[in-house]
Formats: sequence, C-alpha cells, structure tokens
Amino acid sequence: MLHKIQLKPYYLPILIVVGCLVFILNLDALYINIMEARNFITAREMLTHNNWIFTTIDLMPRYEKPPLPTWLTAISASIFGIKNVFAYRLPAALVSIFMVIMFYKLQLKLNIKKYTAFLGSLILMTSFYIVFSGRDGQWDIFTHSFMVACCYFFIKMIELEKHQYQNALLAGLFFGASLLSKGPVSLYALFLPFLVAYAITYKFKTSPALWKSISLFIVVGLISGTWWTAIAHYYDPEAFAEVANTESTRWFSYNVRPIWYYWSFFTQSGIWTIPALMSLFYWYLKPRVSNFKAYRFYFLWTIFSVILLSIIPEKKSRYLLPVLIPLAMATSFYVEYAIRNFKDNFSKLEKIPVWLNFGVLTLVSFALPFLLYFGLKETIWEMKYQYLLFSIFLVALGILFVYGITKTDMKLLFSLQVLMIVGILSFGFPLLKLIAPERNSPNVAQIRSYIEENDLNMYDVSGLFPELIFTYGKPIPLSIEEYGDDLPSEKEFGILVNEESTPEWRSRFEKYQLRFVDTLNLNPAISKGNNVRLIRNFYIATKK
Repeated sequence: MLHKIQLKPYYLPILIVVGCLVFILNLDALYINIMEARNFITAREMLTHNNWIFTTIDLMPRYEKPPLPTWLTAISASIFGIKNVFAYRLPAALVSIFMVIMFYKLQLKLNIKKYTAFLGSLILMTSFYIVFSGRDGQWDIFTHSFMVACCYFFIKMIELEKHQYQNALLAGLFFGASLLSKGPVSLYALFLPFLVAYAITYKFKTSPALWKSISLFIVVGLISGTWWTAIAHYYDPEAFAEVANTESTRWFSYNVRPIWYYWSFFTQSGIWTIPALMSLFYWYLKPRVSNFKAYRFYFLWTIFSVILLSIIPEKKSRYLLPVLIPLAMATSFYVEYAIRNFKDNFSKLEKIPVWLNFGVLTLVSFALPFLLYFGLKETIWEMKYQYLLFSIFLVALGILFVYGITKTDMKLLFSLQVLMIVGILSFGFPLLKLIAPERNSPNVAQIRSYIEENDLNMYDVSGLFPELIFTYGKPIPLSIEEYGDDLPSEKEFGILVNEESTPEWRSRFEKYQLRFVDTLNLNPAISKGNNVRLIRNFYIATKK
C-alpha cells in the first residue's frame, strides 16, 4: 500500500504540496464574505487611490487593522489583476503554507520525532478553521502565522545556538510583522501562553548574552510592529482616536459571551474533533505519549490560550484560531499513540472514540453525494461532470474507510482522514459556484451596467455594504445621510436602500420621484434571501 512507503525524507515537500492543495486550489470558488470584502476594498483603494499609509474603506479612514496584510494583498492584486478574487486571497493562502512549514520546524526544534511533527502539521492544515482562514481574506491567519515563525526563532535564540543575534533579529521582525498584521491579538492569544507553557515545561536558561538577545528581540519587535500606528496617530489623530476608542470599547461591550463560551473550542478543528477531544484527557495520555514533555508543553499552551481568550468579554468563534495551532500538535500525540498501539494495547473502551471517529467519516463519505443532490436539486446538473467526479471520490473514500476499519489499519485510516479534506477542496469546492450570489438576477454587474449606461451616480441610503462595494468595483458613498439636509446635486441618481433597516428613508426624498427598478440580493443563490442585510432595493431618484 502507498501509505507504507518510506516518506520520512520527503515530509517537508509533502507538507508543501498538500498545503498548496488545501489552501490554493479552487481558491476563488467561495463567494466573498463581509470581513474579506472590507479588507479587499482597502487593498484595492491602496492601488486606485494610493492610500498605502492612511488606509481607507470606501474612501473613509480605516485604521482598525494595521496594513501589512493589506499591502501584501494589494501587491498580489497589482500582479494578478485588480478584479481577480484569487489574487486577493493568494497572500493569505501562501502565509498559511508558511505557517505550516514553520510549525513543522518548531516541532523538530523541540526534539519531537519527525513523524509526530509531520502528523501535527497535517492535522493543523486540515483543521476546519485553519482551512477556512487560509482560504479567506481575513487578517487573523497573517498575525498568527508570523507569530509561529517568531516562536521558532525565539526558541533558537533562547537555546543559545550559533547566530544568536541573527535569531533575535528574525524573531523580532516576525513579532513586529504579527503586530503590523492585527495589533497585539497574537501577542496575547498565542505568544503569551506559549511563553508561560514553555517556562513551566522547559524552563528558561539565563545568561548575560541571552538578555542582550532578548533586548534586541524586544526593540526590533516593537519598532517594526508599531511604526505605522505612531504615524497614523500623529498625522490623523482624530480619526485614529475614534477608531481606537471604538475598538477598545468593543472588547467589553460588543458580542459579549459568558466565560465558558470557548470551552467547545476543540470542535473548531472540524474533522479532527474527536481526536482533538481525546488529546485533552491529560491524565489518560500522560503515560502513553511518545514525548511527554512536548505533549505537556502543547497541552498547557492550548489551555492557557483558551483561558486568556475566555477572560475577554467579547467572543467570536474565529478568535479561536490561535488555539488550534498548539491543539493540532497535542492531537498528533493521541493520533500517533492510536496508530502505534490500537491493535495490541487498546481496551474496548479506548477503541470507542476511534471507531466513532471513523464511523462518522465513513457515513459522511457515502451520504454527502445524496445530500448535495437533494440540496441543490436540478441545479446540480449544470456541473454534472464535477458532481459525478466528486461523488466517485467520496464513494471510493467510503470504501477505503470500510477496508481500513475491517483491517484495523490505523495508519491508512488517519491518512484517509487527511485525504478527505484534500478531496473536498479539490473536487467539491468548484460546486460552490452553483450557489454564488452572482447567479441571482439582477446581480451587481447588471446594476452597475444600468447605472453606467444611464450616466448616473450611485448612492447607498442604508450605510456601508462591503460585499456590494467590492463587487461593484468602485466606491459608493456610505450613506446619503452623510450629506445632511443637502442631498446630491444631480437631477437624477441611483439609490440602494435596505427598507427593513431604514424604514423612514422616503421622508428624505419628498422632492424626488422614486422609480423602483429591481431588488439586488447578495445572498447565496440557493438561500432565497434569508439574510436581510444582503438585500437592497434599487431605485432611480429624479427631482420633481
């Protein structure tokens, strides 16, 4: 069998190839969401309006996020096309592959066996929220990827290896890159628990040379990570202060959840949920793992990260991304133990979660073709060859799962678990085009064509709609309310309005004749408009 071939010399190249399949293949298949629309608009306005330092969204100041990921995204768009969704998402995908490489090298630096490090890296890149973040134009993946690199060079620095100042410099630059990607988020949620877990597990060596290196690390990290903040604050203090106040207030008053909200964090690993849960039974795994010290380190890193995130009142599922990084390595110790000992040393009770894990995956493999058919109905036949190819893959995968279960071949079964994610992204993701909002009529391109053919300007009465603005291709004034009592001077113009969220909007247009044209719906084509925020009625306003 292929899985028995000696792969040890090729672990890193395999991780890179699998990373390309997971993060880059079919990168433009999923439709734009609100978070990445905001980021992509800012990147586009860097190119079209030269706003590289004083970043904007729809030509209004946007200082909520530092600009490093936006710069990288803008550069990619300038190379591959300003209208190309693939170009905007590519930097996040590449930095995700970079994170996997640095994560793998970090394990080797901690004297973890290559095979275990390889398993952990595969688990990391196929964990649900890592996959989602790496294929999505949000900036969380940048800040945490750079911080993983910082952790690697930081360990090289404190272990007093050769080129100590070089390692301090590199650790500081990646620390600064993390700050310049999303402020202190990763410092708090990833690096701080890393330091605490490392101090408890491995202790810190102290020497005068080490303190010099640490000082260099801190100075380089702070300077490289905060210079943009200082410039933006100095040259645009009012806008920057307003953003800073809003962001800091949100930590304590926006999207507030109870302190236990994150304690189902292991479910964010998606396909690895059951193994991830088992890896958290510390006292059970303690005598069983191949490297107890390393397992303890990653277990503590995971737990401390969850605790620190739980302290902050504002909570969102995507904030759990840094937790999945050490959790992937903790999970690999359980997976390695299961591969080595399942046949001979597992009790009947220990086997239950393993059989449950692969039983669920087998069921999903056989059921998913039918679920797609009944979910998409006759629409599925528009991409019948892609659907049939995906269905054949899933059925074949299900048969291989059954074979692996009957042979109790854990190495094959866990390999198939990775293959399942790769296959879904390779063969299944193109089917997402069948639910793209562009399939609704009218779509954004048709609305823009109508506006341009009639030589009109467009305004949005109901406020910022990032997905629309990005797809529209150029700025739309945030709201006619920005004009106060002075409405636009044109005799005729187009307006978009969410009538449910702005019920009294007509009172502003008493001096205008309003002609309804159509309803623009940016919900997925199959959802029939269940998110009202994504709906705008399109009117032409003409002075009476």
